[in-house]
Amino acid sequence: MARFCQGEAAAFDALFQRFSRPVHGYLTRLTGSPSAAEDLVQLTFLSLVRARGRFQEGARVKPWLYAIATNAARDHQRRSKRPEELTAEGELPATVAADTAGPRDMGLERTVQRALEMLPEGQRIPIVMHRFEGMSFAEIAEAMGLTESAVKVRAHRGYARLRELLAGLREEASE
Repeated sequence: MARFCQGEAAAFDALFQRFSRPVHGYLTRLTGSPSAAEDLVQLTFLSLVRARGRFQEGARVKPWLYAIATNAARDHQRRSKRPEELTAEGELPATVAADTAGPRDMGLERTVQRALEMLPEGQRIPIVMHRFEGMSFAEIAEAMGLTESAVKVRAHRGYARLRELLAGLREEASE
């Protein structure tokens, strides 16, 4: 971590290689969702990059990183209000699935995940950050290094493509 704080880019790669899997497992257990955990791992390491100036030399990395991951999971769960369901128009709802005792439609979740994976990264990231992470377009623009209008265009195109993909996947499932 000290090498990363001093600007050595390869040190970040080493940190990611060492800690991404354990942090993913931790976040999966916290959220109950491997796909949410994947997004939260990325958010955790983005936070690590942003907060590296606050890391105290000589401190242990693992507890600090897990504190960042815990805060990311708490923020995620605070924003989660209801299970994922598609609207009548075939769009994702504005909230993320929470850990609820009620039944979940795992088939629908897999279908949505497959459709998201088919989107180009430039469209998928704004959708995931906005719909699943609850980030504003301004926050997404900052995270991606783009203008807010560019993020809105990418998200709009992504939502349109996602509707097409979900309609196609629904037809496949009904056959």
